[in-house]
Amino acid sequence: MLYRSLGRTGEKVSILGFGCMRLPIIDGRPDQIDMPLATDMVHYAIEHGVNYFDTAFSYHGSAYDKPGQSEVFLGEVLRGAYRDKALIATKLPPWVIKSREDMDQVLAGQMERLQTDRIDCYLIHALNAENWPKLVELGVRDFLDAAKADGRIRYAGFSYHDLPAVFAPIVDGYDWDFCQIQYNYMDVDFQAGADGLAHAAGRGLGVVVMEPLRGGRLAGRIPTDVETLWETAQTKRTPVEWALRFVWDDPGVSLLLSGMSAMQQVVDNIEIASRGEAGSLTAEDLALIGRVRDAYRERTAVGCTGCGYCMPCPENIDIPAVFESINSAALYDSLDEEKFLYEMMVDGGRSARASACVQCGQCEDACPQKVPVIEEMAKASRLLDE
Repeated sequence: MLYRSLGRTGEKVSILGFGCMRLPIIDGRPDQIDMPLATDMVHYAIEHGVNYFDTAFSYHGSAYDKPGQSEVFLGEVLRGAYRDKALIATKLPPWVIKSREDMDQVLAGQMERLQTDRIDCYLIHALNAENWPKLVELGVRDFLDAAKADGRIRYAGFSYHDLPAVFAPIVDGYDWDFCQIQYNYMDVDFQAGADGLAHAAGRGLGVVVMEPLRGGRLAGRIPTDVETLWETAQTKRTPVEWALRFVWDDPGVSLLLSGMSAMQQVVDNIEIASRGEAGSLTAEDLALIGRVRDAYRERTAVGCTGCGYCMPCPENIDIPAVFESINSAALYDSLDEEKFLYEMMVDGGRSARASACVQCGQCEDACPQKVPVIEEMAKASRLLDE
């Protein structure tokens, strides 16, 4: 296993981290983790050098505002000698925080479920332009300072899901130790993107990458034209290795998280990680990845760039997110998965349904790409709401 520093903390982290959001489950129920199999997977990972395990308040639960089973599982599996071999990362859920006191209460519950007196890496979950100012007003900076000072947490960070322009002000808004961003060869301009990664790393933050396979889309059903491109490579690699190596190639990345749900995935990813040195891809490799990116983007259904000029929608539709759903379905042949994620977004209150569009036209007037939003939203509704 290769290791890098978690930014200026100097903490040595395995370049492969274990994401505990997609653990193996029983009978298709997210809150029923297959404990024997998942335990074997985590122990195998530790025994082969993985030392970073990422969970969150609601992972493997039945509702976003209730604790899930992922923290409980991790607390059990890391008991005894395994605890000192692992860095635990979990997250404060802004959507359940109404006061400064709530922050302490949520953290206390997480420490109890994780059976630990310290959380190594504590993140504020899914910061964005809306919840960050509210948390600041409630005293989140004081909370993080106090939790670090009394030893409940060692390092403070945040995960991020918003437009590129919002990222740098959040990075600069607190003395963070690290951040967690979505990044892969398709998302170099999405959310924090490559520029955000460089900004955070330049400020000395450790950078943890999530979704290196874009939720498995870059590893599953590979379109024929993309597969043909990969076959032209001088050095033969699987689509998974190409995707992981792209992320590791950036020296600003501390580690990437893989949400592994099968033992073979753990074995394969650990083997690939042995070749994950920064700067190890050639110019020809990177050019090929660029051609693959272009091939995927040619499958785009809606010409939305995600700039957000159409927002806010008076009907509370997250227009860029809805279009991202149908574009992903077209790019990766993943309609069923996009429907599932869309339902999670709607149920979580982030967006109204596409069918809520009243055709007011405000978005079309604001769109610099001149996307026929009303027409495309109706198509999206037929795909996602029916």
